[in-house]
Amino acid sequence: MDTTGPRNRLASETSPYLRQHADNPVAWQPWDDQALREAREADKPILLSVGYSACHWCHVMAHESFEDDRVAAVMNRLFVCIKVDREERPDLDRVYQAAHNLLARRAGGWPLTMFLAPDDLAPFFGGTYFPKESRFGLPAFPDLLVQVERYFREHRAELAAQGPQLREVLRTEGRVDAGGGAERSGASQALRALTELKGQFDTANGGFGGAPKFPHPGGVRRLLLASPGKPDPEALSMARVTLRAMADRGLHDHLEGGFFRYSVDAEWHIPHFEKMLYDNAQLIPLYAEAFMATGDDRFREVAVAAGDWVLDAMQAPEGGYYATLDADSDGEEGAFYLWQRSQIEAELDKDDAAVVVPYFGLDQAPNFEGRAHHLMIASSLADIAVRLGLSEDDASKRLAQARVKLAGVRATRPKPGLDDKILTAWNGLTIKALARAGRLLGVPRFVDSAQRACDRIRRDLWDGTRLSAVTKDGCKSPYGYLDDYAFLLDGVLELMMTRWRDGDLAFAQTLAGRMIADFVDGEEGGFYFTARDHDTPLYRPKTFSDDALPSGNAVAASALLRLAHLLACPVLEAPARRAVEAGMGALAQYPSMHAALIESWEDATDPPALIVLRGAPGPLARWHERAQKDFAPRRLVFAIPEDARDLPEGLAARAPAGPVVAYACQGLHCEAPVTDEDEFEALLARTAA
Repeated sequence: MDTTGPRNRLASETSPYLRQHADNPVAWQPWDDQALREAREADKPILLSVGYSACHWCHVMAHESFEDDRVAAVMNRLFVCIKVDREERPDLDRVYQAAHNLLARRAGGWPLTMFLAPDDLAPFFGGTYFPKESRFGLPAFPDLLVQVERYFREHRAELAAQGPQLREVLRTEGRVDAGGGAERSGASQALRALTELKGQFDTANGGFGGAPKFPHPGGVRRLLLASPGKPDPEALSMARVTLRAMADRGLHDHLEGGFFRYSVDAEWHIPHFEKMLYDNAQLIPLYAEAFMATGDDRFREVAVAAGDWVLDAMQAPEGGYYATLDADSDGEEGAFYLWQRSQIEAELDKDDAAVVVPYFGLDQAPNFEGRAHHLMIASSLADIAVRLGLSEDDASKRLAQARVKLAGVRATRPKPGLDDKILTAWNGLTIKALARAGRLLGVPRFVDSAQRACDRIRRDLWDGTRLSAVTKDGCKSPYGYLDDYAFLLDGVLELMMTRWRDGDLAFAQTLAGRMIADFVDGEEGGFYFTARDHDTPLYRPKTFSDDALPSGNAVAASALLRLAHLLACPVLEAPARRAVEAGMGALAQYPSMHAALIESWEDATDPPALIVLRGAPGPLARWHERAQKDFAPRRLVFAIPEDARDLPEGLAARAPAGPVVAYACQGLHCEAPVTDEDEFEALLARTAA
């Protein structure tokens, strides 16, 4: 008989988040057969705690409760305690976040704290952060533990009946009749989405709604996409105001580039200081496209700085990108990023400080809890130059050299924790981001990095037939999710449009085939989040709305449609169209939460213009570069060298002809090949919308 009692089993896990809890006195276990079997055999409820390494309130709850011997003793006595990294197991996070929403009638978040019945893993109570002592209107966590366990013991029959009911509600969630075909309803929902975004718009500060304020890149991109072809000056102005506010205020890191996760206030002043790869992967191409749409050099500057931050801080030596930078360093949120005016004046010479102090508002009251400064632009460089009697160019040079100096000083501080696992889905988003920004802005190093990341995924997370969701320290997960396939396929297609490599097309075709085989809902259309042979508790999620990430269903549909058009392949097109149709009911409920699905609907009903260029290296590169000079988000251009190998029959038929030739199609309509430069200019003008 084992008399040692329960023990913490997280030390051997690869997840940095799980390892953060390996020394807790709580007998944490990973989600595995051993832990679930122990709960069933002991007939103990499961305390499920879901979080991630950069989560500030996860750290707070850990310090308050999980590191406390007395609280841990209660947890260990009454529950089997399981820790889950939501970035490694997004399926579990989705399932139990959805269950929390139903049980609590409010949105969840992290840390997610759920209590599960051991026999069917159905939750019967839950919440997010619970304090050790009663405050914020929340009960004390130790008291709550006792009450929850007592409720479990005294209501077994009721809970046994509740589990199947909850499972059925979750399984049918989101099944809404579209009330008409996709052709009839999509256009009206796109207009409704714009109307909703305009109604939510913060006219004073940009963005949508109040505090806390998130970037919502899908909504901002929807505003940009309202402009080409059907100009909407109001929508474009809203996008510009939002992007400027996010770039100039505290959401943006003004020394090293990149964006924090969200702002705790409505004015974008003070962020929650964690930096997520997926946020930056969506904002980099958004700022690049905004530069193309407006010509505002500030947007180009921000996109390049954010891309360089990814390359400098988040890129693994062997290729690919790490997941997150923690909000905390040296035990304090934001400590790495905060300044005292005296510190900055001590580090800079007098002339540089004269520019930096007013530029970042250091001559005003501290903006972080009244005790420190978080850098944000408070005065225009032009005004500062006038006040100091400088040219704006001289003021800009002083600011630039001061930034380099301050970034160097900051680098000597204790650094935020880095979660260095490689997530396939987030890498797919970043591959797309850097490929697109590199192409639109002419930054080859971004494209080089994206190609290395793609090669890393193929080498370490692809076994020739299936993807893994995550790798760390040479270990990888045994499964992948819809987002892994959809985002990576989308990223590979963007790479193919940026810099053609013969092997990428075959990889894209294989990814598409596996995604269809493993994730399609053959009865009702759309794609499940988990594969057919993946054992997910309660139900298989299938959602169409955007959250922090764009909808996997929408990205899968758009990527398949674009690949199908390139290859003239109806087999790829059919499941994509069914996915769009399956999501129309959800779209009708809340259009502005389905920005990615609206774009998929546009691809399905009004296919983007597709231009295939073939030719010799010099002329091919010149025409390809010319095709990037205007804002044409619904024009797809593939520049395929004349010596490309192993092209499928339909693509090979678009053969080289002279120095360079352009083949253009939109849907089922194809134009005559174009070999004359003036005719090519006319073709680009016709496909600019």
